[in-house]
Amino acid sequence: MLENPVLRGFNADPSFCRVGEDYYFATSTFEWYPGVQIHHSRDLVNWSLVARPLRRESQLDMRGNPDSCGIWAPCLSHADGKFWLVYTDVKRLDGAFKDAHNYIVTCDRIDGDWSDPTYVTSSGFDPSLFHDDDGRKYFVTMRWNHRGKGTGLNPANDLFDGIELQEWHPKRGLLGDVTTIYTGTDLGLTEAPHLYKRGGYYYLTTAEGGTGYDHAVTLARSRDLRGPYETHPQKHLITARFSPENPIQRMGHGQYVEGHDGRHWHSFLCGRPQQGPHGPFCATGRETGLAEVVWRDDWLWLKDGGQLAPTTIDLPATRTPDAPVERDFTGPTLPPEFQWLRTPHPERLFTLTGHALRLVGRESLGSWFEHSLVARRQEEPAYDAEADFTADPPNWQRAAGLITYYNRHKFHAALITREAGQRVVTFVSCLGDWPGEALTFHGHVAVPEGPVTLGVTVDRSTQRFTVNGVAASRVLDAALISDEGGRGEHASFTGAFVGVVAYDLTGQGWTADVTRFRYENRI
Repeated sequence: MLENPVLRGFNADPSFCRVGEDYYFATSTFEWYPGVQIHHSRDLVNWSLVARPLRRESQLDMRGNPDSCGIWAPCLSHADGKFWLVYTDVKRLDGAFKDAHNYIVTCDRIDGDWSDPTYVTSSGFDPSLFHDDDGRKYFVTMRWNHRGKGTGLNPANDLFDGIELQEWHPKRGLLGDVTTIYTGTDLGLTEAPHLYKRGGYYYLTTAEGGTGYDHAVTLARSRDLRGPYETHPQKHLITARFSPENPIQRMGHGQYVEGHDGRHWHSFLCGRPQQGPHGPFCATGRETGLAEVVWRDDWLWLKDGGQLAPTTIDLPATRTPDAPVERDFTGPTLPPEFQWLRTPHPERLFTLTGHALRLVGRESLGSWFEHSLVARRQEEPAYDAEADFTADPPNWQRAAGLITYYNRHKFHAALITREAGQRVVTFVSCLGDWPGEALTFHGHVAVPEGPVTLGVTVDRSTQRFTVNGVAASRVLDAALISDEGGRGEHASFTGAFVGVVAYDLTGQGWTADVTRFRYENRI
């Protein structure tokens, strides 16, 4: 039985690819490093992380990128005996401009050493690469329009100025003229183009409506690659915007794949809202779902009709249940579920000593340059996490601890530090204050010298920290650590993380050791 979402926790903008009987999702990672997550499955039910291709400075350097910038909407494809990955590194979120730079890397093996990038264009974001059956390749992207209201091709939202196509060659680059092939529907915000060919038609999948609760997958087709494209009879192939009671919302942004067995599938982005004190919120961020589709009258339709993708699909495999994950950091590499932020030089932030994860205190909480935070995704609405620390900060300018984190203006932390000569755990939050990023302190508790265990229990809209197994903080607002918290889902594109963090505001690189980290979902 397939259960949506198939990738739980922040796994947004799923590009979908099949090679033989092997299926792959490539998803956005935004400011988290290494860039792009690729999951693999042979049964469409159970998925495993097999690669994060963008691992070195020549491929990706996001130091200075604002929150929710970085890697947007990759596209994974396979042609000419190798994998092709298209990605955008977005350098600016606010204001009229985006500064979105698009690149292509390749590799013979999905888990191999990917090539240095080839730059393509900065016209827009959410690009894809279409391999036509005559061997020619085409670069497809949305076009960003900074000029303001009344200047765009779709009056529903002038910033999103249509889908453009241009031929591209691996050695010669972009060729010929740019063609605007589609401007979208009256829903607007047309982005995330993916082309595929079947029979005598070219089909164009796009996302529309923004990444919030009006999100949708829109389908169009044309006899000619360069258009004109006609929109699907029901406009949107997949959307939950007309079904607010459905447990899975925000459906949109996906890609079609024909299965090895003749069945047909379409991926989609989605969210699982919980009810919080200020309305619905998606702590697990934008996740990946999968729907079965069928062909009728040369159009794709959901197999069971309508526009609402199902929560379950009958398949032979059974989803492997979640199990607690405990790490002691005695290996030579960081466990695969963990990531860090922005920098291609993680040795500046942490090292693995053989008996601990050693955090090197660098810049402040929420720095866009060197933020010593190592964290993993929240996968379910409720979970427990705890970590063992050996940390002896000499003063209040150094600290290390446990953090639930969305971005620099949405986090809660329990930090081992020192006040008036006494070692304490202090509780601090940024409660969605943007752009000021003001801190709120919730008091502190004294701790004796020696190892300290910090824990957190998150139960949907509430969370509470523990110190050495005893509840120590007040009950905090976990709904803040979500897409909808703070600035809201149209400026928050990742998801909730839980992890360990350190800083040294003197710049001397004070260190703290983490000897154990445990995470357990509680549904």
